[in-house]
Order: sequence, then structure tokens, then C-alpha cells
Amino acid sequence: MSQGSIERLPDTFNRLAWSNLAAQSAEQIALAAAPIVAVLLLGVGEGQTGLLQTALTLPFVLFAIPAGLLADRISRRALMASAEALRAAALLMILALIWFGVLTLPLLALLGFVAVCGTVVYSVAAPSLVPSLVPSQLLSAANARIELARTVAFASGPALGGVLVGFVGAAPAFGCAAALSIIAVVLLSGIYEPARKPVQRRRPMQDLAEGLAFVAQHPLLRPVFVTQLIFSAASFLVLAVFVPYAVRHLGLSASGVGATLAMYGVGMVVGALLATRVMKRLPFGTVIALGPVTGFVASMVMALTTFIPSPLLAGLSFFLLGVGPIIWVISTVTLRQSVTPPSLLGRVSAINILSYGARPIGTGIAALVGGLYNAEACLYLAVAGFAWQAVVILMSPAVALEAQPEMVGDPAQA
Repeated sequence: MSQGSIERLPDTFNRLAWSNLAAQSAEQIALAAAPIVAVLLLGVGEGQTGLLQTALTLPFVLFAIPAGLLADRISRRALMASAEALRAAALLMILALIWFGVLTLPLLALLGFVAVCGTVVYSVAAPSLVPSLVPSQLLSAANARIELARTVAFASGPALGGVLVGFVGAAPAFGCAAALSIIAVVLLSGIYEPARKPVQRRRPMQDLAEGLAFVAQHPLLRPVFVTQLIFSAASFLVLAVFVPYAVRHLGLSASGVGATLAMYGVGMVVGALLATRVMKRLPFGTVIALGPVTGFVASMVMALTTFIPSPLLAGLSFFLLGVGPIIWVISTVTLRQSVTPPSLLGRVSAINILSYGARPIGTGIAALVGGLYNAEACLYLAVAGFAWQAVVILMSPAVALEAQPEMVGDPAQA
């Protein structure tokens, strides 16, 4: 068998990858369109758009764990298809309300909340499904494909959503997002998911405790989770203060701020494209360390702009903040899939999603420190946070791994 045929990802996984691109694009278009519609169509102010954004982020905190419990109990493919169908239905409802001129902010927030619930379920179940669709040696390549789709959607979705609302109206934007969700459902329906051994029915709290204990006691997954938690808080500490800092200290216009922030998405796409090659050439543990170390370097470059107010340095900082951590995501997802028993994958993925809950901590710290002092103090504090997360991972046994760990099975099967 040739090397090319060995490394070719299975067709059933390719359907998952394309569905992921459609689902992620639908999410980003809708997330970008919602606040624009709230301001331009409904005439709401800053405080009300803040409440809308809260409604669009709460599902990650409220439903990640329930989604993980479901992903370990029922068909992950069916769960993802149902969640995506739910999102399509919510987006079509928004489209209908706009069409008949009866959309209100509470209805937009409620239906947006429902749509994001679909996003949460998809995000939890997808990493749990991948190991059953590809052989162990192709996990890194498969995860890189998944992350590439996410980063392309992340980089282009908001711009596309804004263009659609600006040039053809709010209804077509949500219609486009709904159509993409329906395409994702159709693609998911054609995926063959290998049958899993039936799980013993237990109380949900028992299942949750089992997942939490597994992550907390695992010598590789525990430092990865802690690193992710600190990284999320530190990165949003920077993002929360960058816009006023860039205008005041770097002298950037609105378009300049947008172009600088866009370097984050560019870095993510470049990192996703390079990830498979990097993971082939470097020891597995070194790749895991790359993301946190690159994040620390990015924070140092951003702090340097307080002394050298250069927009180019700020753009470089955001590029590094995108390119390194996306390789971190791909390598740590591969690690998690390798060392976690299949029956626990859903819950462990959900616990990882919970690390995103540190983002409001970062923005809260930014509000406090920025209010008492200034944005520069926030940037210096972010350097300390990024240094902390780099130390956590560098002192963990994960960085000593020479290669991807062997796939584990369920204890009963073993």
C-alpha cells in the first residue's frame, strides 16, 4: 500500500469535515448578524446588545456537561444531526419573524440562545466521534482538518455575515445560515458510525463525577485543562482592552483596528495548515508546548507596544496568538482522544469546553484593572498570566511525550 493511500482520510470522515465547515460557517454568520440586526433593525443600544451577547454565550456554560453526558449515551452522529436541525429551525424562525416584521429583541435573544445550544452539542460531540471514523495514526491529520474548517469559518464568517446584512438585508443573512445548517444535517445523515457497546444506565451525577475524576486524576489531561483555563482568561484580558488601547496609544483608525485583529484569524488558518507537518517533524510533547510558549511570546510582543507603539508589532502579536494556540488545540485534542476511554470521550470533551468559562474572568479582570489603572496595566498582567500557563504545561509530563500515546480502550473491553 502506498504512503498516499495510507494517509488518505476515510470518506465518512470527509463528510464530517464538510458538515463541520457548514455548521461552523452557519454559526459565525448568525453570531455576526444578530447584533447588527439588533442595532440596525430593532434600534437597541449598547446595554441591550450586551444582554444579547450574554444570551448567545450562556449555552456553553449551561449545556456543555449535559451534551457530554448525552454524547456518551447515544449515537453521536444522531445527536449532532439533531442539534444542527435545532439550530436550522431556530434560524428559520428568526428569518420568518424578520420577514413578517414582528421580530423583537427578546425573541432574537431566545432563538439565538436555542441556535447556540446546537453549537454547543456539535462542539462537544464532534471530537468524540472522530476516533471512531479514522485510524489512530491519522488522528492528528483529522483534527487538523476539523480545526482548519473552524478557523476558516471564524475568519470569514463574521465578514460574510456583515456583508449579507449590509448589502442584501437581515433576512438573507439568517436564511444563508439556516441553509448551511441544513446542509450540515444532510452530510451528517450519510455518516456511518460504528456501533458502540451499550453503556450501563446510571444517574447523571455519577457519570459526571466519573468524567471529572478522570480529568482531575490523569497526569496528562489535568495540566492541559489548567493551561487552557489560564490561557482563556489571559487572552480575553488582552482582547477586552485592545480596541480602546489601539485607538488611544497606537493611533489606529477603525479599519486599522479591524485589520490588526484580523491577523488573529490569519494566524489560526496558517497554524491549522501547518499543524500536520509540524506534528510529523517534532516530538509530540514539543508540539503540545508550542501553543502556550507562543502565547507567552505573543503577550510579550503586545506589551512591547507600550514602549514602541507600532501597529505592526500588535499585528504580529495577534498572528502569534492565532498560529501557536491552534496547533495546541489540534495536538491536545489528539492527546485527549488517545488517552480517554471511548465511553468517556463525550464527558471529557465537555469538561474541556468548560475551560472557556474563564473568558468572562479575563474580561472582568480587564474591567477592574483597566478602570483602576489603564490598558497598559492589563497588558502587563496578561504577560504574567501567559507566563503562568506556559510554566504549568512545561512542568507537566505531557511535554516529555515522544509520540502520540497508544489509543486506550474501555476498561471492560481491556
